[in-house]
Amino acid sequence: MPVKPRISSKHVARRPAPRSRFCLNDARGGTIVEFALVAAPLIALLLAIIETSLTFFAQQGLETTAEAASRLLMTGQAQQANMNAQTFKNAACNSLPPFLSCSNLFIDVTTVSSYSGAFVAPPKITYDKNGNISNNFSYSPGGRNSIVVLRLMYVSSTFRGPLGLDLSNMTNNRRLLMATSVLMTENY
Repeated sequence: MPVKPRISSKHVARRPAPRSRFCLNDARGGTIVEFALVAAPLIALLLAIIETSLTFFAQQGLETTAEAASRLLMTGQAQQANMNAQTFKNAACNSLPPFLSCSNLFIDVTTVSSYSGAFVAPPKITYDKNGNISNNFSYSPGGRNSIVVLRLMYVSSTFRGPLGLDLSNMTNNRRLLMATSVLMTENY
């Protein structure tokens, strides 16, 4: 009987196992599929964070402007300079941050007899046929030792984000931001 030569196992060519159509051991492309599932919510979250941050940033800019404008009234600078509504608005616009437009700023200055009579709620906004704000806001800065209510309103543009994000509280994707200051003028 002839003896077969022994072949070591390292010299034997192994034949790959036949692959089925749906090979469960192949993980190529799994990362991209996982990213595709997570990418849309991640992008939506990032857009929501950016939009919310911009709104808060604009609100803080308006609060800073209200502080500077109320100082003009409190110290009597606006009254002594005989500022009218437009010149007071121009002075307030000088304090606006560069990313806020003066054309979107509305100012309401009223004098009240007591702090309890101060109306600080947001106004009811009325629009003309073109969708522009048509309210007639007052400008009554008072005199010495007067209680004055200053309301700055700013119309900011927003966008509708994915997954239902909507920060608008007005028509046409706009948001009304408001900063209020109630003060007593000095005895200037």
